[in-house]
Amino acid sequence: MANTDKFEMIANMYDTPERIQIAKVSSEAIREYVVDAKSKNAVDFGCGTGLVGMNLLNEFHSMLFLDTSPNMIHQVKQKISDFNIRNADTLCFDFEQEGLSDLHADYIFMAQVLLHIPDVEFVLSKLFDVLNDGGHLLIVDFNKNENIVSDIVHNGFHQDELSGMMTKIGYKNIQSKTFYHGSKIFMGQDASMFVLDAQK
Repeated sequence: MANTDKFEMIANMYDTPERIQIAKVSSEAIREYVVDAKSKNAVDFGCGTGLVGMNLLNEFHSMLFLDTSPNMIHQVKQKISDFNIRNADTLCFDFEQEGLSDLHADYIFMAQVLLHIPDVEFVLSKLFDVLNDGGHLLIVDFNKNENIVSDIVHNGFHQDELSGMMTKIGYKNIQSKTFYHGSKIFMGQDASMFVLDAQK
């Protein structure tokens, strides 16, 4: 995935108070859309150090933490070991480079991951294939922010445009809302975040 090198370098100092707080509000937003999932399996896609997924472990039967950065996955493995977590596993894998035909999930969530992905539609299509019928993809990311100019990340997304793209792929029952406004949370700029739930 794009920006893996950057994440490799910051993995062991990634869990700052700010990131922990954003992960907390992100996981609360995701939790609202998780219903009767105690028998379901989930993938924390682009998990980083697992900050969001760790908050949601009790909602699911099992969770796979997936990221392209070996150092990030190492941090997650450390947490799984330290806290003696039984229902979690890890996978270091680049979804954009190779297929993963034997991976299937009832829930996939990605928090502040999409903005790092150059070809958004391609990855959303691949994730659609991974979802079991009736499964949910939950996306937390930044609303479009014209103050941000970057050649390494998207400057956020319009919820309706993202919904339109996902409808074209085959997702249905798409709903989204803005749930958080924060000061200097997106590349030094004030920004707002949305949660989007889509079903296969």
